[in-house]
Amino acid sequence: MSWLLISQIIASVCGFVWTILMARYLGVNNYGILGFAVSISGILAIIDDLGISAHIVRHVATDNDSAPKYLGNVIPLKIILAIINLIVTPIILVLLKIDVYTIFITILFTIEIIFKSYVNSLFGVFQAFEKGKYQGIGNTLMNITTLVFILISIYADLGLLGVSISYILANLITFIYVYYSLNKHIVKPKYELDWEFCKKITLLSLPFAITGILYTIYYSIDIVMLTKIVGDYATGIYNATYKLIAVLNLFYSVYTAVIFPVMSKFFKDDKKLLVISYEKSIKYLMLVMIPLATGTVFYSLDIIQLIYGHQYDAAASVLSILIWTVCLLFISGASNNLLNASHKEVTVTKIYAIAAVFNVILNFFMIPYFSYNGAAITTVLSDVLIVGLQTYVIHKIGHKANKKLYYDLIKIAIGSAVLGIALYFLNLNMWVAVPIGILIYLTVMYLIKFFDDDDKYVIKEILGKN
Repeated sequence: MSWLLISQIIASVCGFVWTILMARYLGVNNYGILGFAVSISGILAIIDDLGISAHIVRHVATDNDSAPKYLGNVIPLKIILAIINLIVTPIILVLLKIDVYTIFITILFTIEIIFKSYVNSLFGVFQAFEKGKYQGIGNTLMNITTLVFILISIYADLGLLGVSISYILANLITFIYVYYSLNKHIVKPKYELDWEFCKKITLLSLPFAITGILYTIYYSIDIVMLTKIVGDYATGIYNATYKLIAVLNLFYSVYTAVIFPVMSKFFKDDKKLLVISYEKSIKYLMLVMIPLATGTVFYSLDIIQLIYGHQYDAAASVLSILIWTVCLLFISGASNNLLNASHKEVTVTKIYAIAAVFNVILNFFMIPYFSYNGAAITTVLSDVLIVGLQTYVIHKIGHKANKKLYYDLIKIAIGSAVLGIALYFLNLNMWVAVPIGILIYLTVMYLIKFFDDDDKYVIKEILGKN
C-alpha cells in the first residue's frame, strides 16, 4: 500500500473519531456554528490559493527546474492573498448579518485555511516530484495532531474556541514539517517577488480557481444557506449527517488503489481498459453501496443514536436521504475518471457549474419549507443531475457502456429490493440484521448469477489465489 493510501485511511479514521467526539461535545447548535464556519471559510479559501496549487502540480511536474522560482514567488504572494482574505471574510460576514461569535469562529477557521493553503501548495510540489511519501507523512501528521488537540480541548472543556484553535495548531505544525521536508529532500525556494511572474502564474491558475470554487460552492453552500435561512440547530443536524457521509467516501479511494491495478493487469489494451474500468467501477461500487444504502434507510435512527446520541435523533431522516448521495458520488467519480482520461476536463467543470447553480436555486425553495431535509433532497437531486449529464457526455464521445452493465445494475437492484423486503418483515435488531442481511443479499446475488468469469478472476487476484 502506498504512503498516500495509508495516510488517507488514517485521515478517514481520525476524521470519523473527531467528528463523533465534537458533535457529542459541542451539541447541535455549536456544531451548526462549526459547520457554517468551516463551509464559508472553505468557499472563501479560493482567495488564498487562486488555483495556484493545482497549477504548480501541472507545470513543475513537466519542468522540475522551475520549482525554486515558482516557490520563491508563490510563498510571499500567498502572504498578500492571506491578508486580503482576512480583510474580505469579516466584511462578507457583516454584510450577511452573522452574529459576532460566529464571525470570530469563522475568522479562526480562515487562519486555519491560510496554513492549509500553504500545505496544499507544498503538497503540489511533492506530487510534481513524485515524492508521495512526504505528502503521506504530512497528511498523517495533520490528522493525528488535529485529533490530539481536539481531545485536549474536550478534556479541558475549552468549547468551540478550543476546537477551532486545534485546527490552526495542527495545520501550523504540518506546514512546518512539509516546509522542512521540501527544503531538505526536494528543493529550496529562491525567494523573490517578481510581479510580472506572479501576474503570469495567477492568470494561468485561474481556470483551476474557477473549477475549485465551483466544487466548493457545490459541496458547501447548502450549510451556509441553512445557517442563514433556518439557523444553527438545523445546520448542526445536517452537518452531523454530512460528515458521516463523507467518511464513506474512503471506499472509493480504497477501491481505486486495490481494484484498478488488478484490472490493469487483466486488460492490457489501454483503450479497452478505459471503458472496462469505468463499467467495472460502477458495477463493484454499486454492488456494495446500494444494499448498504438500503439497510441504512431501515436503521438510520439506530445508526445516529449509536454515533451521536439522542440529541441528534432528528438527523435520522437526513441520513436516510443523504446516504443515496454516496451511490451517486461513486458513479460520478468513475465517470469523472473516464472523462478526464478522455481530455474532457472543461466539460466536467461545466457540469459542476450547472449543478452548482441548480443546487443554489433549488435550496432557496426547499430549505425554507423543509429545512435540513430540503437541503438533503436538493443534494441528492443535484447529484442525479451530475450523473445524468456525465452519462450523456460519455455516450456523446462514443464510450457507450456495455448492455451487460445495465443488466448487472438491475440484478443489484433486485438483490437490494429482496434485502429491503426481508429487513422490513423480519424487523430485526440492527446488530442481528447486519450478518443476516449480508447473507440474504449474497445468496440472492449468487442465485441470479451476478458474478461472471472476470469478477471471479478479480476476486481471486485480490485474495492472492491466481
